[in-house]
Amino acid sequence: MRDFSDDLKELRGRIAEAGGYLKIDSNRLRLVELEAEVARPDLWDDQEFAKKLNAEYSNVKGDIDDFDALRRDLDDTEVLHEMAREMDDETQEPDIQSGVTSVTARLDQLDLRSLFTGEHDEASCIVQINAKDGGVDAQDWSEMLLRMYGRWAERRGFGFEVDGISEGTEAGILSAEFTLTGRYAYGLMVAERGTHRLVRISPFDNQGRRQTSFAAVQVWPVMDDPDIEINESDVRMEVFRASGAGGQHVNKTSSAVRLIHEPTGLVASSQEERSQLQNREKALNRLRTMVAAKVEEERDAELDRIAGRQAHVGWGSQIRSYVLQPYQMVKDLRTEVEVSNVAAVLDGDIDGFMEGYLRWRRRESDTAN
Repeated sequence: MRDFSDDLKELRGRIAEAGGYLKIDSNRLRLVELEAEVARPDLWDDQEFAKKLNAEYSNVKGDIDDFDALRRDLDDTEVLHEMAREMDDETQEPDIQSGVTSVTARLDQLDLRSLFTGEHDEASCIVQINAKDGGVDAQDWSEMLLRMYGRWAERRGFGFEVDGISEGTEAGILSAEFTLTGRYAYGLMVAERGTHRLVRISPFDNQGRRQTSFAAVQVWPVMDDPDIEINESDVRMEVFRASGAGGQHVNKTSSAVRLIHEPTGLVASSQEERSQLQNREKALNRLRTMVAAKVEEERDAELDRIAGRQAHVGWGSQIRSYVLQPYQMVKDLRTEVEVSNVAAVLDGDIDGFMEGYLRWRRRESDTAN
C-alpha cells in the first residue's frame, strides 16, 4: 500500500496558506454582515449600491465556499488514506490518488490569487490601445490587439465594452478605449501595460517586405469614488461619431465624446450612451479615475526612489514581441515566457503571459525588499 502521507501533509500546508491570502477568517465575519445587508427590503432603493454589495457578497461567499470545499475534500482523502493504511488495502490507492490530484489542481488555480497584491487588483479596468511606429501596419496591429483582448475577455467571462475608437487612415485603428468588467480584471490586465511589437510580412507592402510595428497599451483601475477633483478649464472636449471595431457605425450623429486632460495628456472617451451629455459625464468619470491612478503611480514611484527600489517596467517600455516572420514566436521580454503558437495567442490565449508576469513581479518585489 503506497504511503501518501507526504503529499497530504503538503496539501494541508497549502490549504492553510490559501486561508491566509483569501483572508478566510475576516471574510467569515464580513459574510455575516453582508448577509444581513443583502436581506434588507430597501436594498434596491439605491441600485448602484445594491449591485456593488451583491458583487462583494458573491465574491466573499465564493471564496469561502471554495476554501471549505477544498478542506472537506482533503479531510475525506486523509480519512480514506488512514483506513486503507490500517487495512493495507491497495484497492483504495486510485481513489486516494484521485483525491490528491483533484485538490492539487484546484489549489494550483487558487494560488494565482496570492499573486494579486496590489491595492486595485480586484477592480475592473479601463484599457487604451494606441498605434505607434509603423504607419498603417501599426494601426492594423492595434486592431489585432483589440480583438485579442476581446477574445480573452470572452474566455474569462469578463464584460468587454468599447468606449471609443479612432479609426485608422487606411486600415485598423489609431486608438481604442475599452472597459473590462470583472473581478481581478485590473490585476490581470496590468501585465499587458507597455509596448507590444509585431514583426511580419506587411499585407500593405506591394513588395512583400518584412515590417516591424508597435502599439502601446495602458491600463487603469476603475475606482468607485476617486478622491480627486478635475478643473473643468483643464479639460478639452472633442466629439465624434460612435463606431464599433472595424469602423461599423453605431449611429450617424456626433454623440460620442473624447475628453483630453491638458495637464497630464490623459484621454477618456465614451460612446455607449445616446446623448452627448451622458457620454460626457461617463468620460469625465473615467478621466477622474485615470488622473487619480496617475497620482498614485507617481507617489509610489517617488517612494520607490526614496527607498532605492527599482520601479516596475512602465507602460511606455517594450514588453512583448510577436514574430510571424521569419519564424513564429511570442516572447515576453520581462519574464522570458514564450509561445510558438502565435495564432492561439492572437485569439486570446494570453493567460500564461499574465501569470508569468505576476510571478515575475512578486520575485522582483521580494528581491527589492
